[in-house]
Amino acid sequence: MFGYRTIFAESPRPAAIRELPWAPWLAVAVVCFGAFMGQLDASIVTLTFRPMEREFAAPLAAVQWVSLAYLLMLVALLTPAGRIADVVGRKLVYGSGFAVFTAGSAACAFAPSLGVLVACRLIQASGAAMLQANSVGLVTTSVPPDRMRLGLSIQAAAQAIGLGLGPTLGGLLTQTAGWRAVYWINVPVGCVAMVAGRYLLPRTRQRSPAGPFDGLGAVLLGVASTAFLVTLSVVGGLPVPGWVAAVMAVVALAAAAGFAIRQRRARCPLVPPALLRSARITLGLAGACLGYLVLFGPLVLIPQLLAGRGSALHTGLILSALPAGFGVAALTAEAVFPPGLRNRTRGCIGAGGCAVVLVMLIFMASSSIGIVLLLGLAGLCLGVFVPANNALIMRTGAASTAGTLGGLVNMARGIGTTLGIALVTLALHLGGGRPAGHLDGTLALALLAAAAAGAAVIAATIRPLPGPAGNTPPADPATVEHTGAFG
Repeated sequence: MFGYRTIFAESPRPAAIRELPWAPWLAVAVVCFGAFMGQLDASIVTLTFRPMEREFAAPLAAVQWVSLAYLLMLVALLTPAGRIADVVGRKLVYGSGFAVFTAGSAACAFAPSLGVLVACRLIQASGAAMLQANSVGLVTTSVPPDRMRLGLSIQAAAQAIGLGLGPTLGGLLTQTAGWRAVYWINVPVGCVAMVAGRYLLPRTRQRSPAGPFDGLGAVLLGVASTAFLVTLSVVGGLPVPGWVAAVMAVVALAAAAGFAIRQRRARCPLVPPALLRSARITLGLAGACLGYLVLFGPLVLIPQLLAGRGSALHTGLILSALPAGFGVAALTAEAVFPPGLRNRTRGCIGAGGCAVVLVMLIFMASSSIGIVLLLGLAGLCLGVFVPANNALIMRTGAASTAGTLGGLVNMARGIGTTLGIALVTLALHLGGGRPAGHLDGTLALALLAAAAAGAAVIAATIRPLPGPAGNTPPADPATVEHTGAFG
């Protein structure tokens, strides 16, 4: 019994820590560990694709599953991880997430083959889902209500730092210590975070009763997403028979249809159909998907464009311009734009500007300086679009639906990220493998520009709600927590 209570029950903070005036900010600092690690891992791995292609003698279409498998598992587990945390305790699930993520990272570093590496990434993603599903909730329950926005801003800053540092750190580690060091870097950080979480995070004071979970819906969604991405991978050069693509396409369509039927009939559906009947929410989720498609697509594309033109560190430094611009805009847009500027207008400006920048990049992809400048501009534009789009989504629903809407935003973000990786890989394959200096990524850049333009059209289409500026989501903690730059 002692062992069970020690491992599976939330422990209180020591009284000496709990009574400190800055105790809430110590909890926020622990959450920032997870925010930093999650975004760092999302952007750092793409720098290892080319070394893994050489070591495992595998094409890019196969190596990309190191990222895709991680993202698919993450999207599939976000909702159940949040549900479980509401029942058993957010601190317990968050701390367990650090343990699983750290163990998965160590396993990835030892992986002897590409298949084993992909399997270990699934373990790592399970831990990441436990972290991401609970990080914002821990911030909102740890700090006083009047300091909540500051706490969430600090968390967003940690995410921006992780996303921006990933390419540079990935390039440095890959160049100096090999691609396996990219996974080893998570181990010491995770160990420190596990200890800090135990002593600095508060116990969960309010829990939800256990309710039914739409397991069948989750399985159907996972099958549809996986089959669709396998289809893209086969078309994009995965060395398997062509008939596999046709079979996977049929499976994807069947699973998607089954998921839609299940959501209409389930007593507690994974995605409530009533929410998706709102055109504002549906369009906003589509915009979120396209925004992250454009954000993560270049993280795969640029290393391929710069192949043979510099070290991995050089490539990582160039890539950092995109997430750095994103983070700067996400944290400073409120101070730059007029207070009365609607989110709809901000979204149009951000996505439309990104589309123009990506078109310009088609003609400047041979210049490293030009790539850096344009990636930075694209990041700034996306940093304007994504928060405005998220705010449009969250302001549409009532405060009682904020948690569900936030989950849908996270799901759209994850799907967009996976599509950014898969579609760019497909475009590179269809481009014919021309030399990097001759714009072998023209088709991929055109695809990303079209996605950004589509996001601008979506933002322009969403009709603003009546009220001053239509900018501010409901003043409810559950709603505020999901309107930041990173969902």
